[in-house]
Amino acid sequence: MTTTNTIKTVFLIVLMTALLIVIGRVLGGSTGMFIAFVFAIGMNFFSYWFSDKIVLRMYNAQEVTAAENPRLYNIVSRLAQRANLPMPKVYIIPSGTPNAFATGRNKNHAAVAVTNTLMDMLDDEELAGVIGHELAHIYGKDILIGTIVAMMAGTIMMIVDIFQWSMILGGNNDEENSSPLGLVGSIFMIILAPIAATLIQMAVSRSREYIADARGAEFCGNPKALASALHKIAYGVQAHPMSNAKPATAHMFIASPFAGSKALSLFSTHPPIDERISRLNSMTINAVTKSFSKTNAIIS
Repeated sequence: MTTTNTIKTVFLIVLMTALLIVIGRVLGGSTGMFIAFVFAIGMNFFSYWFSDKIVLRMYNAQEVTAAENPRLYNIVSRLAQRANLPMPKVYIIPSGTPNAFATGRNKNHAAVAVTNTLMDMLDDEELAGVIGHELAHIYGKDILIGTIVAMMAGTIMMIVDIFQWSMILGGNNDEENSSPLGLVGSIFMIILAPIAATLIQMAVSRSREYIADARGAEFCGNPKALASALHKIAYGVQAHPMSNAKPATAHMFIASPFAGSKALSLFSTHPPIDERISRLNSMTINAVTKSFSKTNAIIS
């Protein structure tokens, strides 16, 4: 799993970088391609070291200690020990939507963030299921992938937005600096680039969510509690979508922070919630315990 995720991380960084360069080429010619290349290199470096802090600040996450929130802190601490992971930093996000995510560049520099509404909505067993899921992302080294892709996807969408407004307001009429594919090519890129970034997010998120659900059930020892938590989260998101959620970071949450129909779920960064719940409900505690013991034996 470690080797696979390392290869996946490198591949996705290269893919996002290439997409950024192509966008620069189409929208700005050779000059735009060079600027995009330099920008991509800087973004990769910046994303590795600082993207987790930016994402936490983006959602106004507040770090808490054991004294400030013993319930949440103790659940994270207990499950981190059970998963043989260093204690991550613990954050609470002020939001009317129940959700959670993990971020960081590695297991020694990781953070788990949950919304205050999630804590109010779930009992201790369900909350432990959610924390187990997020620790599973840390354990599987998914957090670096997810955080870097969030930054790159956000950058791509930002560049496209800037160019779109530039075209609307008149832009640069100098033919030498205009897009080599002309106006039509630029319009196509404005439409296709965000779709490409979203597809990459989907490739990152969908497969790893099933793995994190299964491993999170191992860590908490109660797959049905995690299934129940996902059901409540899905209901809460539909009732109160996260108003300040950014599409570039949607794949980082345990469930999509956006409300939508089942038809739109085909384009979601997350697999269908009903399928995730069904898989968890089909697991038995004995099977989970056996699998967890085997995992610990491999670790030790």
